Amino acid sequence: MTIAEHPVSGYLEAGHGPASASTRGHARAFAALDRGLGAAVETAAAGLVVIEIIILLAGVISRYVFRSPLVWSDELASILFLWLSMLGTVIALRRGEHMRMTGLMRYLGQRARAFFEVMATTAPLALLALILYPAFDYASEERFIVTPALEISNAWRAAAIPVGLVLMTITAAIGLARRHRAPLILAGLIATAGIVAAFWLAGPALQPLGRSNLIIFFIGVVAANVFAGVPIAFSFALATFGYLALTTTTPMMVMVGRLDEGMSHLILLAVPLFIFLGALIEMTGMARAMIQFLASLLGHVRGGLSYVLIGAMYLVSGISGSKIADMAAIAPVLLPEMQRRGAKPGDLVALLAATGAQTETIPPSIVLITIGSVTGISIAALFTGGLLPALVVGAALCVVVWRRYRHEDLSHVRRHSAREIAKLALPALPAILLPFVIRTAVVEGVATATEVSTIGIVYAVLMGLLVYRQFPWRRLKPMLVETASLTGAIIFIVGSATAMAWGLTQSGFSQQLAQAMAAIPGGANGFLAISIPAFVILGSVLEGIPAIVLFGPLLFPIAKQAGVHEVHYAMVVIFAMGIGLFSPPFGVGYYGACAISRISPDEGLKHIWGYVVALFVGLLIVAAVPWLSTGFLKF
Repeated sequence: MTIAEHPVSGYLEAGHGPASASTRGHARAFAALDRGLGAAVETAAAGLVVIEIIILLAGVISRYVFRSPLVWSDELASILFLWLSMLGTVIALRRGEHMRMTGLMRYLGQRARAFFEVMATTAPLALLALILYPAFDYASEERFIVTPALEISNAWRAAAIPVGLVLMTITAAIGLARRHRAPLILAGLIATAGIVAAFWLAGPALQPLGRSNLIIFFIGVVAANVFAGVPIAFSFALATFGYLALTTTTPMMVMVGRLDEGMSHLILLAVPLFIFLGALIEMTGMARAMIQFLASLLGHVRGGLSYVLIGAMYLVSGISGSKIADMAAIAPVLLPEMQRRGAKPGDLVALLAATGAQTETIPPSIVLITIGSVTGISIAALFTGGLLPALVVGAALCVVVWRRYRHEDLSHVRRHSAREIAKLALPALPAILLPFVIRTAVVEGVATATEVSTIGIVYAVLMGLLVYRQFPWRRLKPMLVETASLTGAIIFIVGSATAMAWGLTQSGFSQQLAQAMAAIPGGANGFLAISIPAFVILGSVLEGIPAIVLFGPLLFPIAKQAGVHEVHYAMVVIFAMGIGLFSPPFGVGYYGACAISRISPDEGLKHIWGYVVALFVGLLIVAAVPWLSTGFLKF
């Protein structure tokens, strides 16, 4: 799952001094350049999303209907996916939507915040400047490799990396010039250059430290960057580049190769397609129809709409695969009605955040797909194993809802008649069936986990045009651009985390970790007991996808060796990370829920802890009863 930060306010706009006529002229020029470049990149990225949908859908139809597979479809989709990811990263950088931690910055003064906002851009610029030449070198080397199906040079695919890095450099520079005054920019550049120079000069002293450098770079440098507000993907990449360049003899072209490897998993192509599908179900009215039906069933029960929220998140999570899309589809429809019935805004946002954690295992969760791609576990098995554990955790949340709303006054609420419920059930039926259509298509072999999203997209489009008669075409391009932006933010983290994980593995860290974890007493139970708090912390600090990419390949084999079933361990890990991700003060998922529901984070703080306790209770039940995760698997 992934959270986008809102763009920060400009330094000049914040009132830090008047601008001269010359400055205003430069600002207009930069604004025009930014608009032109942004429009070109957004149009190209939106087109790539559409092309990817067409290619994968053609592959499904050709193989399943005509029994004649398109041998080149996956290869072409993979090539275009890397271009989509890099262009999406540029869009996310331009919009300020890369995932970043800004919680500590609120405690700083205005000037200090402005300085750190500049550093949050100059630090990525430093990385881009350092890695640009190795990226061109890597793309040049790839020209000697010929793809097996299309029989073209692999440089056509690899060129996406240096092109994307150049566009990011230009975008970041324009953003600096537009948002901040020259003295502040100069101070940030000098500070960044000074830090880079200090590390470079310290290189000879760092090399003899051996594995202590892992703490310096992968804990110290990463933490310093993350808490300073530098986007998480760039924080990972900076630490990896510093570690490899200063303490090893590894060519930096190898790091670019690992970045490419992490961003090129075909299974990750499901990310943009499910994000787009989530936007479609909201646009076509499918989400509204489903929620209205559920509200008619339970609206007259004490806390009934809270139960509807839990159930709606369970169902919608099976459609979109993205927590942001899930919450964005439900909150605008359900939360206003809950507030009209007297629910406290703080309790609403707390429950919304808690259901985000509860439904992380509902297929086709992006986290499940990521686990499958980096560990080799069957995606179909993960999809099957995730349904029942989410029900158990949802039941724990329902207990808290019952306790909080058992004295709710419902004298003003009208109970729907059976005729009214039946009338609402008919338009809701297509929306309720969609998750089951998607899961059946994967389990029965109609489409792969990547391709099945195209079936959902076609389904949603047809329902919007023919059943709901709601399909505003003008919204399509903004939705496609938003899909590309969120995809870039997610996939660039995956690529950076893959390079970081490779650096950790090459250092021998994985062997040390395996020995330490294998030595934990208690066998499977002991391993699960230490994994839960570890992944709660990782989920809070790193978020789910980067934590999985970093530690999944290391810990899942150890879990299997300790006697924990891989699917069972995946469910425990996902719930633990979800608790960290959606819990304050560091869980950015909580702040994402607040942003979507337009409720202050402070209002939810005193309400969320009861739900967090319920999530922990549900997690412990799932951890203690493996059958909940593995009982329906086909062994």
